[in-house]
Amino acid sequence: MATAATLFDWRVLARSGIGVPIVMLAVLAMVILPLPPIALDILFTFNIALSLIVTMAVFYVLRPLDFAIFPTVLLLTTLLRLALNVASTRVVLLNGHTGSHAAGKVIESFGEFVIGGNYAVGVVVFAILTIINFVVVTKGAGRVSEVSARFTLDAMPGKQMAIDADLNAGIITQEEARARRAEVRAEADFYGAMDGASKFVRGDATAGILILLINIVGGITIGMMAHDMAFAEAARVYALLTIGDGLVAQIPALLLSTATAIIVTRMSKSQDMSGELARQLFGQPRALAIAAALLGTMGLIPGMPNGAFLMMATLCGGAAWLLHRRTVQEPASQEAALPPPTAPESRELTWDDVQPVDIIGLEVGYRLVPLVDKAQGGDLLARIRGVRRKLTQDLGFLIQPVHIRDNLDLQPNAYRINLAGVPVGDGVVYPERELAINPGKVFGKVAGIETRDPAFGMEAVWIEPSARDHAQTMGYTVVDASTVIATHLSHIIQTHAHELLGHEEVQQLLNMLAKTAPKLVEDLTPRLLPLGTVVRTLQGLLAERVPIRNIRTIVETLAEHATRTQDPVQLLAHVRVALGRQIVQDIAGMSNELPVITLEPELEQLLTNSLAGNNAASPGLEPGIAERMQQRLTEAAQRQELNGEPAVLLVPPQLRHTLARFVRSIVPSMHVLAWNEIPDNRKIRLVATVGR
Repeated sequence: MATAATLFDWRVLARSGIGVPIVMLAVLAMVILPLPPIALDILFTFNIALSLIVTMAVFYVLRPLDFAIFPTVLLLTTLLRLALNVASTRVVLLNGHTGSHAAGKVIESFGEFVIGGNYAVGVVVFAILTIINFVVVTKGAGRVSEVSARFTLDAMPGKQMAIDADLNAGIITQEEARARRAEVRAEADFYGAMDGASKFVRGDATAGILILLINIVGGITIGMMAHDMAFAEAARVYALLTIGDGLVAQIPALLLSTATAIIVTRMSKSQDMSGELARQLFGQPRALAIAAALLGTMGLIPGMPNGAFLMMATLCGGAAWLLHRRTVQEPASQEAALPPPTAPESRELTWDDVQPVDIIGLEVGYRLVPLVDKAQGGDLLARIRGVRRKLTQDLGFLIQPVHIRDNLDLQPNAYRINLAGVPVGDGVVYPERELAINPGKVFGKVAGIETRDPAFGMEAVWIEPSARDHAQTMGYTVVDASTVIATHLSHIIQTHAHELLGHEEVQQLLNMLAKTAPKLVEDLTPRLLPLGTVVRTLQGLLAERVPIRNIRTIVETLAEHATRTQDPVQLLAHVRVALGRQIVQDIAGMSNELPVITLEPELEQLLTNSLAGNNAASPGLEPGIAERMQQRLTEAAQRQELNGEPAVLLVPPQLRHTLARFVRSIVPSMHVLAWNEIPDNRKIRLVATVGR
């Protein structure tokens, strides 16, 4: 036999989605239908309990977005409180002449407890609570909500750019980027909703004052005219009931106003509010010691409440001493836990003492060590793993591990990136600050240490973390120190990818291809081409920023042309033609048009003649012609960059390799393509012509 609990399960209502509509209908029914005093007692008690639960939930939630339903909860609780006010007003005005118990025990108890036989005291206390709620808490929370909503909306573009920068650098995956974008949108929606919901609280406080005045005036009038009560008796009964009703509604309103103020003044990051409050407010022994000294001095002044001041001074002094003792003991205990140093053993040197050179190395100053140490909250190792994963997928071969070590010869905040033991990049970062990068268009300046982004050389400023939202509002892209190093490392690896690809990596690629196309790999090497020629061809592709993900097409093209030539330069040209669709796709994306820059016919003929009888790697060009070409190509690339389009130089096939090497050193962002590398489905749009 089914019990009542199984027949009426609130969880079933919640899952079916009809729970909230039923509550809304019940609230409307409270406005229309008269309620008995016992029902008012239950509902007023439920209202107080609900307000306490919401306030405690705000205290213990880790971040505001974890309580994203709070604006809706605020609206529903406000409607519930107003409906109770209407229901209690009806009961007070209809049955108030019967005595102070007419509206239930809750209203009667609150009225008698506060008034204490003096109506003036009750009115003053209610007025003070209302002023505190309306003028201080509600008004302040509304202003904070308004400012937070505006700043959050203004900072959205900067946050989106920071997410895109992390994604492009390989620091985060597509799923993580999607989750962070959703969080940015949710944060903007939350603070926008809180800006509107705070108006409910303020309106509720105003309604409480008006309801109080209406109830007192209406109650006295009804008592004297309808029930022949004396003025003093009517004032006593209706004042008690009205003030009790107002207090029962005003206390939950004050709790919810406080909860609103707390949630909009919290930081958006995840944190334990109680723990952070204790740590930041009472975690400084010096502050407690100074407070103890001042309280003790005040306690020694004649005429002051000496006992209270001296007792509080003793408590603050004792707490300061305990905190100081704990801070001194913790480092000592950590040092004691370390194992004793072992004496170096005297032994003969062996070949094991010859350490190989790290392919990729990162050296950091001693102040950057916490970025690498997981125990100190450092996330640089995880970011570097993300960079390696992203570049491995993009470039088509496994990026070697990055060996990180500290270097006392470096400046405390400096780092250095090495390839095969040779420095190729360095920079200075500030772990306690964040880097605000100017992407090209900002709406003002921020205070901080001016610098340049070490990866791309853009203007930037090292700012305090508290100025992050302000900088994003003005259009800056703000990243932390670990992201700066990871992005610089990603750029270095992409630029020098051809130096990271060796015989071992190519052999691993061929072994993987042999699992699906064994005959193809068997025919290529060493039967048709030595492994060294394959390596040089793949290195040539990477040097020209062409990924080698499509290893099958590359090997098939090498096998096809290996019988006619063994020259890596000619083999590279054939492979680029086979990869033409991929190359143009990486440059122009899904656009059907490819904007190109060409050479004037006279300059093409001059370059062709200069290559005749000379090494293609070092054509015989006059210095004046080479300088003018360099200047005009640079200007054309800058114009394309300002237009938001790629810079592509389209040349005859016999000139492509030579001009690619020439352009690579002067305009790294420019792509050099041959005519026969353009796929048939792409249209050419001429944007500039470079002449002598």
